[in-house]
Amino acid sequence: MSDQDKSRSIKNSNLTQVSSLAKANISKPIAIIPARGGSKRLPRKNVLPLAGKPLIAWTIEAALESGVFDRVIVNTDDQEIADIAIQYGAEVPYLRPSELATDTATTISVLKHQLEYYLSHDEVFDQLVLLQPTSPLRTAQDIRNAWELYCDHAIESVVSVTPVEHPIQWTFKADENAKLSPLFDDALKRSQDCEQHYRLNGAIYITSSINILEHDILIHPLSNMGYKIPANRSIDIDEELDFVIAQSVLTHYSKYTD
Repeated sequence: MSDQDKSRSIKNSNLTQVSSLAKANISKPIAIIPARGGSKRLPRKNVLPLAGKPLIAWTIEAALESGVFDRVIVNTDDQEIADIAIQYGAEVPYLRPSELATDTATTISVLKHQLEYYLSHDEVFDQLVLLQPTSPLRTAQDIRNAWELYCDHAIESVVSVTPVEHPIQWTFKADENAKLSPLFDDALKRSQDCEQHYRLNGAIYITSSINILEHDILIHPLSNMGYKIPANRSIDIDEELDFVIAQSVLTHYSKYTD
């Protein structure tokens, strides 16, 4: 199914689940923190010590401190990660099957498996919040604010974003001979004259379980809002340099995480 067809299908099914929630009476969501044991660019990154505690601990503690969640779940295939998660107060109901721990396994498939596990045990969660452990500077207040944004509006999804570091008008593509061609007509426009754009920062995703189980989406294409997090709290640890930057910020420049 094409993206257009998927959007049309979702639209045709309408937003009845949102309007029927009467968001003032919405139940607490479940937090899911996916943490795979294998990581090629930064081996064992989820358990690496960051400013005195394992990387994953920063997200677990923020989730618990937020007071938003009914349950804080770590989804992992790795026993060491599971042990650390439990030590810091999260639940690990099972170890992720190996087929969902590969480089090609999708986040949606992991979330769907988690929700289906609970359904098989007669537990239903209407909403879920995905918190990636690679965003250690996202705070408990960020989580509360994003959840309030979701509850206060008749929308299907909230996702955290941060300002794009450089104007998208400065983007070029290169051919096989390294010749550059601008993607926009105003490639030489001054940065102060450019409209502000935002990118996903990977820290917070909020949506209904229906969107995961029935539509395979985290961000509803027709009904969403962005929760803005400044760049100083939007470090996404993907490789060693990211880790070094986060370590430096947390160790020497903690005022920049406020």
